[in-house]
Amino acid sequence: MAEEERKVLVVGGGISGMTAAVEAAEAGAEVILVERNPYLGGRVVSLNQYFPKLCPPMCGLEINFRRIKQNPRITCHTLAEVESVSGAPGNYQVKVTIHPRYVNDNCTACGKCAEACETSIPNQVNYGMDTVKAAYLPHPMAYPFKFVLDPEIIGTDEAQKCADACAYGAVDLGMGPESLTYNVGAVVWATGWSPYTVEKVDYLGMGTVPNVITSVMFERLAAFNGPTAGKILRPSDGKEVKSVAFVQCAGSRDENHLAYCSGICCLASLKQATYVRERCPDSTAYIYYIDVRAMGKYEDFYTKVDQDDNVILTKSKIARISPDPESGGVVVEGEDIAAGGKVRQVVDLAVLAVGMVPGTAATKPDLEMTYDDFGFVTSSGASGIVPAGCVKAPMEVAASVQDATAAALKAVHRTMGR
Repeated sequence: MAEEERKVLVVGGGISGMTAAVEAAEAGAEVILVERNPYLGGRVVSLNQYFPKLCPPMCGLEINFRRIKQNPRITCHTLAEVESVSGAPGNYQVKVTIHPRYVNDNCTACGKCAEACETSIPNQVNYGMDTVKAAYLPHPMAYPFKFVLDPEIIGTDEAQKCADACAYGAVDLGMGPESLTYNVGAVVWATGWSPYTVEKVDYLGMGTVPNVITSVMFERLAAFNGPTAGKILRPSDGKEVKSVAFVQCAGSRDENHLAYCSGICCLASLKQATYVRERCPDSTAYIYYIDVRAMGKYEDFYTKVDQDDNVILTKSKIARISPDPESGGVVVEGEDIAAGGKVRQVVDLAVLAVGMVPGTAATKPDLEMTYDDFGFVTSSGASGIVPAGCVKAPMEVAASVQDATAAALKAVHRTMGR
């Protein structure tokens, strides 16, 4: 077997990509893992807890990071992008560009460069709800555990101050883009998902009404390593939040926006209602839903949350969210479908449950894959291109791990001509 026929390229370093990489490597393949962010972990890094066990994701991430670090068959590139894939199954030629980090392997993550840095940039992990220095460690458990210099300060006196502050010669301002070419037998495409741009749904107030945020932002708000150290505070004034409206299907199941159901949003809001109830014992969580989707093993989780008298579920389609001048919160209005009346509730905070948009929706790679109307990959035929995770369908973490394991096995088999 030719050398390239034993190699697998994995594109995307989220939970699906990491799983595919370690499973393929532990099955004997050489793996090149490519991730465009300066860290691995994808959107799982931004989660506070998984449902239904309500455990933090960091333990699972740490296990995967260790498996990657200790496996000599895995070559990992962050801040990297695949420029092109050509060839045929068993013999693909892949061009990869690695963008400069401006920090080399001497980095001990001491933070002296950040202390010398004055410029701040939006914190990507926290969805822009706070800022970090332009010399930064992406998050406390980042892999690789190295700082990054934002290109914004490169070429300035500030960048030189960062370099001068480093006692280990880790800040390398002379770094430039690097181009690499690999020959591989198969490619796993695991570029994940993005939250729907709910600002397009103008009547829900995102971006125009204070104290309206998305479900992914709320996840960070509740996280102890998030922008408020786990305190659920109102963004406009820092007041403790005692009432939250979780608005389901924010743009989803809507022919004008996302016509499909992402499947996990109901469970995510049920989980987030437990955050509110735990942090503030006299709080109330209102969940406005079209249908509660809690299939199979998750039915018990739904039942458990629903038994809390201070979690109020209402079958409703919310039609408007507006500011409430008196309380400083928001007014949520819509139809109470079950009771046949109207909903009008004043709350401290409104959380919009946004749908999952596949990474292949905006830009479809020039590969042997077919797509549905929403950009999800429907098939890759018998080629050596294997989709994995949320590029195929909306999935929670457990389903993504299972799908990525299957993708890794398919990729290994296809490197063998099977």
